[in-house]
Amino acid sequence: MAIKLAYLGVVLVWTTTPLAIKWSSEGISFVMGVTARMSIGAACLLLLLLITRQAIRFSRPACWTYLAVSVQLYLSMIITYWAAQFIPSGWMSVIFGLSPFMTAFMAAAILKERSLGWLKLVAYSLGVAGLVVMFMSAMALSEQALIGVAAMLLSTFIHALSAIWVKRIDAQLPAIQQISGGMLLSLPLYWASWYWLDGEIPEQIPQQTLWAIVYLGLIATTFGFALYYYVLKHLPATQVAMINLMTPVLSLWLGYTANQEPVSLKVIIGTGLIMSALLIHQWAERRDKRTLSPLETS
Repeated sequence: MAIKLAYLGVVLVWTTTPLAIKWSSEGISFVMGVTARMSIGAACLLLLLLITRQAIRFSRPACWTYLAVSVQLYLSMIITYWAAQFIPSGWMSVIFGLSPFMTAFMAAAILKERSLGWLKLVAYSLGVAGLVVMFMSAMALSEQALIGVAAMLLSTFIHALSAIWVKRIDAQLPAIQQISGGMLLSLPLYWASWYWLDGEIPEQIPQQTLWAIVYLGLIATTFGFALYYYVLKHLPATQVAMINLMTPVLSLWLGYTANQEPVSLKVIIGTGLIMSALLIHQWAERRDKRTLSPLETS
């Protein structure tokens, strides 16, 4: 029962995060929104370390891991917040759904994993087709939306690259130490970015913006991360990856109902292509594991 609730919690967090990101920058600069979120998240993570009596390690592999994690926590995240100014929140989740494809390609190229095959190439082709349709939708919306989609695609690529880098280092660190160490490296960069790009504290922050920042810092950054790794520990990775099939559709619906974001036919088609690609990709992953299992035991 606890695993099911944790799984549901991850789905809810991943579904609501894109809209919360968009709301967290309304009435303030995007860089202040993300800096405030990460500051709250860092405080919560350090408190969690104290409660669990874990210490941040400073071995050479650990430090390289923190650097790899900070690439995602800072560079990928700040680009995401910048892109959120120009595209609907649901689009962010749909484009981020391409991360398994990017990770598989880089795993094949860098880690020499057997992550490519004809069925997966079909999935990648569908994913690219869905992305093209999303670009067409952005062109119909505005030039800024097109830039936002491109930025979100770059953010997703950086996120996947960070994950591959962490896996290649393989420092065998607990998840909470990885994210905490990466956060400690990222936070000074956030504060420096805020000082350089903004540097002003607003006299008044809209209540919706404030609650969105608190939610992202306390729930999405801290509890969302903890729930995700709890689920990953107790369920097969393929089952956890199915979350990527649910959250884009749910995020689109949430953005439409809660924020009156447009959902055109092109967006529906593009989302459908990307979700179909993810489904085929997960089916291919399971098939490959079934094929390799007898070989590994022989």
